[in-house]
Amino acid sequence: MRMTTEEAFVKTLQRHGIEHAFGIIGSAFMPISDLFPRAGITFWDCAHEGSGGMMADGYTRACGKMSMMIAQNGPGITNFVTAVKTAYWNHTPLLLVTPQAANKTIGMGGFQEVEQMALFKDMVCYQEEVRDPSRVAEVLNRCILQAKRQSAPAQINMPRDFWTQVIDIELPAVVEFERPSGGETAIAQAAALLSEAKFPVILNGAGVVLGGAIAASMALAERLDAPVCVGYQHNDAFPGSHPLFAGPLGYNGSKAAMELISEADVVLCLGTRLNPFSTLPGYALDYWPRAAKIIQVDINPDRIGLTKQVTVGIVGDSKKVAEAVLAQLAITAGDHARNERKSKIAQVKSAWAQALSSMDHEEDDPGTSWNQRARAAKPDWMSPRMAWRAIQSALPREAIISSDIGNNCAIGNAYPTFEQGRKYLAPGLFGPCGYGLPAIVGAKIACPDVPVVGFSGDGAFGIAVTELTAIGRPEWPAVTMVVFRNYQWGAEKRNSTLWYDDNFVGTELDEGVSYAGIARACGLQGVQARTMEELRDALTQALADQKAGKTTLIEAMINQELGEPFRRDAMKKPVEVAGISKADMRPQAV
Repeated sequence: MRMTTEEAFVKTLQRHGIEHAFGIIGSAFMPISDLFPRAGITFWDCAHEGSGGMMADGYTRACGKMSMMIAQNGPGITNFVTAVKTAYWNHTPLLLVTPQAANKTIGMGGFQEVEQMALFKDMVCYQEEVRDPSRVAEVLNRCILQAKRQSAPAQINMPRDFWTQVIDIELPAVVEFERPSGGETAIAQAAALLSEAKFPVILNGAGVVLGGAIAASMALAERLDAPVCVGYQHNDAFPGSHPLFAGPLGYNGSKAAMELISEADVVLCLGTRLNPFSTLPGYALDYWPRAAKIIQVDINPDRIGLTKQVTVGIVGDSKKVAEAVLAQLAITAGDHARNERKSKIAQVKSAWAQALSSMDHEEDDPGTSWNQRARAAKPDWMSPRMAWRAIQSALPREAIISSDIGNNCAIGNAYPTFEQGRKYLAPGLFGPCGYGLPAIVGAKIACPDVPVVGFSGDGAFGIAVTELTAIGRPEWPAVTMVVFRNYQWGAEKRNSTLWYDDNFVGTELDEGVSYAGIARACGLQGVQARTMEELRDALTQALADQKAGKTTLIEAMINQELGEPFRRDAMKKPVEVAGISKADMRPQAV
C-alpha cells in the first residue's frame, strides 16, 4: 500500500487506539500533528513538556489506555526526562515519540541536537530508532507492543527528515498476547505454604491494580481470613471498606497494617517488586517479618528476590496467580485460629482508626522544638492533619485523587481509601515534585464524568504552576486542585530541624505569592481556606463547580508543622573535622 511516512505513523497509532497526545507543538513533528484532527487524535498542548508527560501518566493510570508524549527535538524532548522516569517506576505503558535532528546534519552539533536515545536509556523498557523511512510503522508497532507487554514507557526515535517520504508498506498486525500465569510447581508451593499458615498476610502492590486483580485477591483473602496490606502509595489496591483491609505500609502509612504484617508467618506479595522504601520502619516499628516465608508474585522476573529474601517466586499476572493459588488451597486453609485472627484484625484496625482520628499535631524529636514553635506562631491555623480530615469529609467515594511528593501530602498517606482501583495517583518511587496538578488533569481527560481532586504542597506546586496558563482554555476539562500553603519546602525543612540545627538553607518560600490569585489571573477560580470548616465547604463547592465545568484552586492555609522525615535511614548528624570559614573564600579571576 502506497502512503507517506506520516500517514503510516498515524494509521499505526489508530490501529492501537491511541487517541491522546501530550506535549508542546514543534516543527519536528508537524507532519503527523497536522493529521491528528482527521485521525481522531487529540493533542493536549500543555505549558511545559514535563507536566505534559505527567498528564499522560495520569491519563493512562486512570483509565488503563495508552497515550503518547511528543515534543520538539532537543530541548522539548529533554523536558520529558523526569516524567518518563516517573512513568517507568509507576509501571505506566506510554508511547514516547522523540523526533530527532535530521540525519543529514546529525553529529555536527546543529540546532536542537542531543543524543535522545542515550538520554532515555535507563528510563524506558524498550527503545528503537527508525533507520529507514519504510520501517516507520514496523518500529512504531513494536514500541507500542513492548510498552503494553512490559507495562512501562517505550521510545521511538524518528529523524525529522524521514517525514513526508512516500513509501510502499504493509501495515503490521497488532499481535495480542497472554500474560504468564505462573509455573505449576511454584503455584503448588505457594498454595501449600498458605494452606499451612498460622497467620497469613497478603500484600497487594501496583500489579494488582494494573492487572485487575483486586477481586481475585479479595476472594483469596476471604478464603484465608488474611489481613490485606497495600504497598506505599497504592491505597487503591484493595477496597477500603473491607473488614480485612489493613491499609498501606511504608512512610506515614497504617500502623495497623504494620502491626499485622509483623505477626505473619507467610506473606503473599502480590504484584509488587517490594521496593525498599515501601517497607521502611514507621511509627518506631521495624515491622517487616524477617522470619516469615515470603511468596513474591511479579510480572518481571528480574525483580523477584531483588530486595527481600523470598521462599517462592512466581513470574505471572497477579489475577491469574491469585486465582490459581485459591483453586489449590487445602480445605483447611486459614482454619488455624481463624476466629482469633479475625478478632485481632478488627481490634488492631479499630485502635489505629481511633488514634488517627485524634492526631491533630506533629511531634518534635527530642532536642528539637520546631513543631511546638509552629503551633505557637499560628495558633488559629489548621495543622496538616486537620486539613486532611476536613478533606476526607468532603471527598466523594468515587473520586480520583492525585498527590504530589512532599511533607504535607505524605502526612495524608494514611487517610484516603478507595473502593476501586485506578483512583489514587501518586508520584511513585521516582518522587518528582510537580506531579499533583498535571496528573489529575490527565485523569480528568481519561474519566470526564468522575470527580477529580489534586493535592500539592506549595513548593511542589510551584514547579507545575505554569499549567494554570494552559488548562483554562475551553477545550480543557475542569479540575479541582488543593494546595497546602505554609510557605516552605517542608520535607527538607524537617531534615534541617533534625540534623542541621534549624539552618534553613533554601527552604523558605515567598509569602507574598498567592496561588489563588494566580489562578484568578488565569481565568480560573481561586479561593483560600483557613479553617477546617472553610476547607470542607470550599472543596464541596469546588466539586459542584467542577461538574459545571469550572476549575478551582483552593489554597489551604496551614501552619508550619512538619511530619516525619522521608529518610531517617539515609540521614545523620554532621560532625565538624576540618572546619569551614568564610576567610578561606578566594576571589575568582575573570
